[in-house]
Amino acid sequence: MTKYARMYRLGFTPWERYGAAGGAQLSGLIDRETQERPGGPGRALDLGCGRGQFTPELARRGWEAVGVDLVPAAIEAARSKGPAEVAYVVGDVTDLPSAGLGAFDLFLDIGCFQGLTPEQRAAEGRGVTALAAPGATLLMLAFGPSRYRRLVEGVSRAEVEAAFPGWELLSAEDADPAGLGWPMNRTSPQWYRFRLAAD
Repeated sequence: MTKYARMYRLGFTPWERYGAAGGAQLSGLIDRETQERPGGPGRALDLGCGRGQFTPELARRGWEAVGVDLVPAAIEAARSKGPAEVAYVVGDVTDLPSAGLGAFDLFLDIGCFQGLTPEQRAAEGRGVTALAAPGATLLMLAFGPSRYRRLVEGVSRAEVEAAFPGWELLSAEDADPAGLGWPMNRTSPQWYRFRLAAD
């Protein structure tokens, strides 16, 4: 059993806690992506979608939303909640091209990246780049490094940028830690926004 699957089994899913605490900020970020997308919303991939807490937010704004996660039980729970227009796929974010998902205009990563090893993070970056349509954007929530790293994996801005060569960092802004609870509220969570650089 992977560490990620074990966290589900133990009921320790800090990314879901953020969804409840930071829903308003997340909604605003997705609204911005939707409004700034030339031609309107396209295809969006929720990386490490878990039980589908966030993927429906994309569909509600007109994106053709797909959620991918390695834990079959999480995908089953996501499918049972719906909505029907969201596609959920069991797949590995470190081997995205093998899933046959097609190209995407927007990628959403809420806490998935930071739970990976450095090698796996680089693999996720390569996979996202391979599936990115021209002008694609990436929204990522990641908790920063802290003394509580053994409880909640954290990543620095440099680590995030290193995994996505060829992507331009448009912004890095504080995520509201209110309501996250200990120890997540001690990790300086950040929202990163990237765009695939033009050739």
